[in-house]
Amino acid sequence: HVQLVESGGGSVQAGGSLRLSCSGSGHSYSSYCVSWFRQVPGKEREAVARINKGNVTSYADSVKGRFTISEDHAENTLYLQMNSLKPEDTGVYYCAAERFYCSGYTTRVDYWGQGTQVTVS
Repeated sequence: HVQLVESGGGSVQAGGSLRLSCSGSGHSYSSYCVSWFRQVPGKEREAVARINKGNVTSYADSVKGRFTISEDHAENTLYLQMNSLKPEDTGVYYCAAERFYCSGYTTRVDYWGQGTQVTVS
């Protein structure tokens, strides 16, 4: 079993920045790939950013150049640095664990965090 806890959400003005953190735990945590999703009001949950082996990163087109994903393996923590935030980035941000590989598909996620709200005005 894997536990994921997000933090760092909040309210910010357009153009501002936030840094989200996802702390992971569980005896099999090292077997999982953890990534970021978000659910914007009125839309389906979507993949935002992920890192796979070899530090291969992938980003949604809407966040490329503004968001940066990183991880601290020693601390089992995943980060999402969000810059130049826009009102359309408003939503609940989730970290998600998939076994071995981050596909970016919600249907393949094994564990979800509780989510953290990001509001951009």
